[in-house]
Amino acid sequence: MPSSRFDTIALTGNPADPRVIESLQTLAAHLAERGRRVIAAEEMDPARVGNQVERVAERELARRSQLMIVVGGDGSMLYAARRAAGSGVPLLGINRGRLGFLADIGPADMRARIDEVLRGEFETERRMLLRAEIIEGGRVLVSGLALNDIVVSRHDPGRMLEIRSFVDGRYVNTHGGDGFIIATATGSTAYSLSCGGPIVSPDLAAILLVPICPHTLSERPILVPATSVTDVMLSESHSQRAEISCDGEVAGELLPGRSLRVRAAEEHVDLIHPRGYDYFGILREKLHWGRDHLATTRQPR
Repeated sequence: MPSSRFDTIALTGNPADPRVIESLQTLAAHLAERGRRVIAAEEMDPARVGNQVERVAERELARRSQLMIVVGGDGSMLYAARRAAGSGVPLLGINRGRLGFLADIGPADMRARIDEVLRGEFETERRMLLRAEIIEGGRVLVSGLALNDIVVSRHDPGRMLEIRSFVDGRYVNTHGGDGFIIATATGSTAYSLSCGGPIVSPDLAAILLVPICPHTLSERPILVPATSVTDVMLSESHSQRAEISCDGEVAGELLPGRSLRVRAAEEHVDLIHPRGYDYFGILREKLHWGRDHLATTRQPR
């Protein structure tokens, strides 16, 4: 892609993290030297990231830019993804967090990698989002997006939830336990993984249904097509309420008489990776797999 596509670049990250601020300062100066217009949210303190950065309303970042550079961990990437969803503006992540499944460029080589991107030397990957709707009486009360997962969790930590699930209108199971996760392939390495869910390649169009700490030991995660619609509600004999979150942000409550409907969203998000990006290499690095490096780099003949 021609570098002129990225004439205006938005910078975003957690302004309370000194490591993030340090990288934002470096990037702002570097991009300005490369003749790029740099914008950031109004909440960013000009004294901390540089006077060469133009301030705009956060909701305007995607509309006014051709590229968003996100500095932080995967949480920052998830936050930015929901706000860039459907805009066509790709995200590039600089990892200043812990794992960094989504933000895959390290701070040490970010300037060199940024220059490659500005020259059009990068790979683009499209990721699916989920749309969650809380429904009552046939009316949508709340709607939200998630790149990783929609989670139904118990409001009262002292009691077990009973959740009924349906896929395309067909009853699946009544799940007794701590809650329920509906995840994308991207989210398969997040909360779902810690609950025993499989790792799913992000280019697979699928949705994961994963019980959290199920009371029945035979219950297992289920993988369904991305075209499926999943409905979740509290068991009829269950009067508790549950909390619904989208990528960790509370979206609303699941109460008796309400249902949660989850499907693949019409919106999507594009991620930019450096040339040579290797998803399985990221897995090996982040999950500390394997010790035989020679074997892992040889392809079968």
